[in-house]
Amino acid sequence: MKRLMSGNEAIARGAWEAGVHYATGYPGTPSTEILETLSTYSDIEAEWSTNEKVAFDVGMGVSLAGRRALITMKHVGLNVAADSFMVFPYSGCIGGFVVVSADDPGMHSSQNEQDNRYFAKFGKVPLLEPADPQEAKDFVAIAFELSERYETPVLLRTTTRISHTKGVVELGVPVSVSKKIYQTDIPRFLVPPFARGRRPLVEERLERLREASEAFEFNRVEEGDPKVGVIASGVGYQYAREILPEATFLRLGMSFPFPVEKARAFCERFENVLVVEEGEPFLEEQLRVHGITNLTGKDRIPKMGELNPEILAEALQSASVPESYASEIPIPPRPPIFCLGCPHRGVFYALQKMMKSNVVAMGDIGCYTLGGLPPYSSMQTSFCMGASVGNAVGFAIGEGDGENGGGAFPVGIIGDGTFLHGGIPGLIDMVYKKSRATLVICDNSTTAMTGQQENPSTGRDIRGASAPQVDLVKLLESIGVEFIRVIDPYDIQKLRKTLREAVRHPGPSVVITRRSCLMIREEREKRREPIGFNAEDCNLCKVCYEFGCPAIEWDDAKGPIIDELQCVGCEVCATMCGPGALFGESPEGALAVRNAGRAEAKGRST
Repeated sequence: MKRLMSGNEAIARGAWEAGVHYATGYPGTPSTEILETLSTYSDIEAEWSTNEKVAFDVGMGVSLAGRRALITMKHVGLNVAADSFMVFPYSGCIGGFVVVSADDPGMHSSQNEQDNRYFAKFGKVPLLEPADPQEAKDFVAIAFELSERYETPVLLRTTTRISHTKGVVELGVPVSVSKKIYQTDIPRFLVPPFARGRRPLVEERLERLREASEAFEFNRVEEGDPKVGVIASGVGYQYAREILPEATFLRLGMSFPFPVEKARAFCERFENVLVVEEGEPFLEEQLRVHGITNLTGKDRIPKMGELNPEILAEALQSASVPESYASEIPIPPRPPIFCLGCPHRGVFYALQKMMKSNVVAMGDIGCYTLGGLPPYSSMQTSFCMGASVGNAVGFAIGEGDGENGGGAFPVGIIGDGTFLHGGIPGLIDMVYKKSRATLVICDNSTTAMTGQQENPSTGRDIRGASAPQVDLVKLLESIGVEFIRVIDPYDIQKLRKTLREAVRHPGPSVVITRRSCLMIREEREKRREPIGFNAEDCNLCKVCYEFGCPAIEWDDAKGPIIDELQCVGCEVCATMCGPGALFGESPEGALAVRNAGRAEAKGRST
């Protein structure tokens, strides 16, 4: 049976067919759909973990217990898990252990463009690179077999296009995998005291894997023009095949350990060999370090950004430049903005007003990173998961006391899921150092940026079932935070007042802005009437327009124009309207009663 599947869906299917027992990870584009798809298989235990290192460590435990484990994350997630990733090869696994790294060339939704193939070389573990959804499915089973045969973790590396491009996949049936037996072996698994003795074993295993790579069936030569030779892996193979369809290819599916002798024999057939790879010169470096130099690679093909057939054709000065599909449907540019009714909007509106008072907002990874863009431009830094908290602590140290020393007031901004992922240690440090810094936790009841996944603070698991829910306030109290405020970010006036109090508190302060993301299904189903407008009451102050809501346009003569198709009725603009020209349906939220009465009185007088 065949089915049209994305690369991520195919990886999930492959894991199921390979008899995986447990799958976990942390959401992050372009990897997220792997675990979401696995959660639809009732006979697989799949769940989100607090962060990637926790996921990796839990998977290690499953493997040591003799079961197959799949761990998924985006490329920067492997940085978080790197401590465990680098040490696990020393002991090796029992049950098959496969970690999927979904890299993001072009940084479509990421803060860097690292090439995680180097992690395989760094950690001395085998690396598989599928070039299409079919291989994405098939390579999972191969990865588990390699893992168990050589007792090693295996890195399965995809990129954005392999993850999200769909192709026809030949489906198989699940295999039955027996549980392996864990036996106490302290010199093997108690790594730190015995690591020196295990080190030669890692090298010996790597040599055996080199031999396996030479014979690996997916490291194969595809014959074509005897004068044109190409070495490629992953999506680079697809682009090269499109531009040079008649060439002879050495197509690599297992690119580390590198099949040196197979590559040497291939390159001896040609005067010059083209090496096509997206990202860093990983393949090219391994060829050159073994004395194979008749190559054309990154001297012509860019290593920055995402590769595509057009870029490759231009780099090779090929006449057969394919026309982009994008030219068929012109898409107008759309700047990234907060969603309609987003609870984060009020936070950054308030912080924008506070910038004049020397407040510096130090951000994190999440939807709220948009607070650094117009019209707010109030988030001034953003580096990686959890960094905002430590950044705020360090900025307070560097700037001095914001109240008495003339320095700035640092405010860290972090989401609820990101706080649990990587922010807790930073907050402990903030309390320990008695830092005069503020942390704003934007609690929108989901991991929103990657598609509304659950996390330990939402009270639901990956399948939507009830799960224990972290009480953020109690957690903060247990850490030792004394100044804690919980505020609805729709209440702009109270929010601004609370933030002013927080930044002037002589010690660590935390403000939790709590309002559910409107993209959560239950929230989307709540229909609220659009905001109403009494033009006669409007004084053209523009406060509502400056709030930056996409549903509000401005007419210099008439004032705000409410787009009823976009307006979600959050009523924030109405609460900000001094003269009461804007009104909503809830009396507590938007001066509705007063405005309705005023309009009725005016109607009677006329």
